[in-house]
Amino acid sequence: MGNAREDETYFQRTSLFWVTVIILSFGYYTVTRSFKMVAKSEAGGAAASYFRVARPLPSLVTVLVLGYFGWMVFWPESIPYQSLGPLGSFTQYLLKHHHTLVHGGYWLSWMIHVGESLFAIVLCKSKGITDAGTQLLWFLQTFLFGMASLYYLIAFRPKRQKQT
Repeated sequence: MGNAREDETYFQRTSLFWVTVIILSFGYYTVTRSFKMVAKSEAGGAAASYFRVARPLPSLVTVLVLGYFGWMVFWPESIPYQSLGPLGSFTQYLLKHHHTLVHGGYWLSWMIHVGESLFAIVLCKSKGITDAGTQLLWFLQTFLFGMASLYYLIAFRPKRQKQT
């Protein structure tokens, strides 16, 4: 058994990691579940309410990378560098030698997600997706998962009505 100080430090590191994992998992589960329920309720609808849930693996990768990036920016002292192997060494190098670039890159990545979300709204309108709730779902999903979501909206080809 270690002394009380070591146990307390270990618990603090572990709790930050596990709290992050639990929040991300719960958030992803909740968001995708609500998206699937909306998509099922609108399954027979026209292009005005087209929505498709992003695939889990690319979405999870996006969330984990942005989460780790945020961890680097806001809580670098709590990262267990030695436990992460080459990723830990690389993270330590980036934070020591390119601190400003890391911070700028973090905020730039979120600005890109905002831009993608706004582009999703423009795409929705151009493809005839007029339902406000569906547009909001595209906006939120694209904000959270980026290209993992936007890919499906870009690939969507609405059926054109034949004019007589």
